[in-house]
Amino acid sequence: MRQFRVNFGAALIAMSVASACRPSGSTPARSDTTPASSAASAAATPDSVVIAADHGRTTGDSTIKTWVIIASDFQCPFCKQWHDASYRALYDEYVRPGRVRVAYVNFPLGQHQHAMATAEAAMCAAAQGKFWQFHDALFATQDAWSTLPSTRAVEDSIATSLALDRAKWTACVESGKMRPLIVADRNRLTSAGVQSTPSFLIGDTVLVGAIPMSELKAAIDAELAKRASPSR
Repeated sequence: MRQFRVNFGAALIAMSVASACRPSGSTPARSDTTPASSAASAAATPDSVVIAADHGRTTGDSTIKTWVIIASDFQCPFCKQWHDASYRALYDEYVRPGRVRVAYVNFPLGQHQHAMATAEAAMCAAAQGKFWQFHDALFATQDAWSTLPSTRAVEDSIATSLALDRAKWTACVESGKMRPLIVADRNRLTSAGVQSTPSFLIGDTVLVGAIPMSELKAAIDAELAKRASPSR
């Protein structure tokens, strides 16, 4: 990921296993067709669509140095729970006023059959500057599509509702060109010790689970205070 830098050596300081999706041991759906070496190669020399998608899944003032990294899976019910309860507050209190930047980092879990497909669809929307709208729509409709044999009709409907260039979006989805970036996201987070979704990386802090906004706020405020201190 070229749009932001984050310390992935942080230690877990808070965990709520009961409110997080954890890997079942299987590989992420559809990722077995993309070896790690291919993911690394694609990440090294991405085309313009992948670069645009990588940038499009971030939000906030580009001059801000404090990041909130959200490791998430669109099919994880706890990711939806956190999104519905707290994402808007995070945006309104910290992103809109220019205090932090936010990036969504894909962590598709193997037990979720639609995790990879929905991640690809959202990243293809990101290439057209509509990631966050697609992201919101996927979580809003998760209960409806999570049990379907295929999510393509739902994804098509969302793409239409967002007035995406359907030909470009469809070509992107069908090409599989976002898959290496998504696999690279998951591998990078796994190497950093992230094991479940949602997880939040803020400076040297990692929070795990559908935590209340008050806990996220405390971690963000502590990081902002560190950055504001004369020693920084």
